[in-house]
Amino acid sequence: MESIASLVTAAHEGDKQARNTLVEENLGLVWSIVKRFYGRGYEPEDLFQIGSVGLIKAIDKFDLSLGLQFSTYAVPMITGEIKRFLRDDGMVKVSRSLKENGWKLYQARENLSKSLGRDATIGELAAATELSQEEIFMAIEANAQVESLHQTIYQGDGGEISLEEKLTDERDEHEKLLNHMLVEELLEALSEDEQKLIRMRYFEECTQSEIASRLGISQVQVSRLEKKILLRMRQMSQS
Repeated sequence: MESIASLVTAAHEGDKQARNTLVEENLGLVWSIVKRFYGRGYEPEDLFQIGSVGLIKAIDKFDLSLGLQFSTYAVPMITGEIKRFLRDDGMVKVSRSLKENGWKLYQARENLSKSLGRDATIGELAAATELSQEEIFMAIEANAQVESLHQTIYQGDGGEISLEEKLTDERDEHEKLLNHMLVEELLEALSEDEQKLIRMRYFEECTQSEIASRLGISQVQVSRLEKKILLRMRQMSQS
């Protein structure tokens, strides 16, 4: 059996058979995610088709140089594809298990934030909650939207306020959290020097000259490395 790496490489070079093999070998992953959307008023087969689109996107965009497992990259893309479909098509209802996972995740995030002095990574949250990375992504996204966004929650003085307006800030916070968690995961795939460069540049807000001095390299080298690293991270985060 060919490795994931060889199949991905062949698929990116235009080998349709390799692409089809990757799809077939990961259909079980799609079904495992689809099961978490049962009871939403949609046929499982329909959600499976939507999830498969996310799987194909993951195959086409997967970057081997990041050193991540394919499933780690594919799960949020498959989940995101289904979530977009549900959001575009109508109200998303959150199951009891997702609500419970969301509460468990909230408590773990608060506790870890206090003990670590920073936001927890996906891996740390998974260890603390005994949830899989897939379950964590599902819980965060599902609990971010539990009612129709166009529902009017206040009306008076000739105007009205929709739930969408009320939740704008909350939804932005959820997006920021997911983005932060993904960035932390991507940083873990970088070398120690690459992590140090990105953290100094974007977390400590150092200039390229300051980084060059601290790392003992030229500013030109810092600039080139920064562009190279950001390109790899950007390719991984695109959906």
